[in-house]
Amino acid sequence: MSVRVLVADDQEIVRTGLAMILGAQEGIEVVGMAPDGRQAVELARRLRPDVCLFDIRMPEVDGIEATRLLTASGAADAPAVVVITTFDLDEYVYAALRAGAKGFLLKDAGPALLAQAVHAAAAGDALIAPSVTARLIEAFADTGPAGPDARPAEPLTEREEQVLAAVAGGRTNGEVAQELHITLSTVKSHIASLMAKIGARNRVEIAIWAYETRRVRSGFRTRSAESTTTAPDHRPG
Repeated sequence: MSVRVLVADDQEIVRTGLAMILGAQEGIEVVGMAPDGRQAVELARRLRPDVCLFDIRMPEVDGIEATRLLTASGAADAPAVVVITTFDLDEYVYAALRAGAKGFLLKDAGPALLAQAVHAAAAGDALIAPSVTARLIEAFADTGPAGPDARPAEPLTEREEQVLAAVAGGRTNGEVAQELHITLSTVKSHIASLMAKIGARNRVEIAIWAYETRRVRSGFRTRSAESTTTAPDHRPG
């Protein structure tokens, strides 16, 4: 079945262009377009797309608030949101990820990466643009005020701390497995446990939590993501 996508951008030429690009990709169907966040939320609730592609800066309701409105309930049928913008180092990016966005792309992303992000979001994964890695999360978390003393529901094990640091450093599940000399299924189990203990919905939120609680500092070595796609982490495997 095709992935059903809703596109929202206040610039008609951009909105139309994104819809044309996505509509030409195999396995993707554009079911609606909106010129602002308010209409985007209304259309999303009526059309029930699998994925919403939102610009950050829109009138009425911006992409961040639209993302929050659609993902706040945590409903199983809530669409996944991919944020797309011209800004790669902007406070809006961090806010969008905190609002529940499944991915983040720049508007200069090519058709292949755009389609990849949509398919990844539909599958429950997250894709972040190559230039926006853990360094972005780290920059905003380290330069801003310390977050609340968010204690995990249960203490993290030593291995979970290692996995946490690796995820915050931008490692994929495969890279974590290789670096820690454990199986991929074990990595997924540890990530699932981390999500349960700290109340995170995905690995992006795991990384944010690591920086906000100062468990990982700016000195930690991060990798430059190359179309970093996450493997499904919502269940042990």
